[in-house]
Amino acid sequence: MKTERPQNPPLSELLRDSRNVEILRLVSDNPRIGVSELSRKIGMSAPAVRERLARLEEGEVIEAYRLAINPAALGYPISAYVRVRPAPGQLGKIADLARSLPQVIECHRVTGEDCFILKIFLPALADLDSVLDRFLAFGQTTTSLIQSSPVPLRGLPLPGDGEPIRPNETAPASRAGEPRRLAPTRPPR
Repeated sequence: MKTERPQNPPLSELLRDSRNVEILRLVSDNPRIGVSELSRKIGMSAPAVRERLARLEEGEVIEAYRLAINPAALGYPISAYVRVRPAPGQLGKIADLARSLPQVIECHRVTGEDCFILKIFLPALADLDSVLDRFLAFGQTTTSLIQSSPVPLRGLPLPGDGEPIRPNETAPASRAGEPRRLAPTRPPR
């Protein structure tokens, strides 16, 4: 019996256009790039570039622009991952509680023995108990303090950045040098 491999989700149609991919590369390289500079580098008019950026946003290729602030500068030098295994019937309460606590900056529902993984930031290690105690009312927790981040948050490779191209798909030729990744922090001006 032949087992079929699951197919990868399709590449966004917007990423089949090499100019859109180049716009993403340039914004990824310099998130503060202005539309006029972007248009000069792409060789298109500013309104055309603005329209392409709008389509990339509307098509949810660009999901958001974020500002990255050093948590320690805000007084939150301690970071940790907390795994939560809810008690029976408490699943929804864990997600609600995570949404309500400002120390929780990420909450992911996951497979495995634990149902949630949270990322938290704290002003001091002494503050950990008060956060964990809130979750312990609804289940068990396991905590791992973050010592360092050898691979900090980064974007995924863009088409043409050296990853395998899926069958029947095209992508622009790879640029020389290190792969570029999409992680803009604010929209182009």
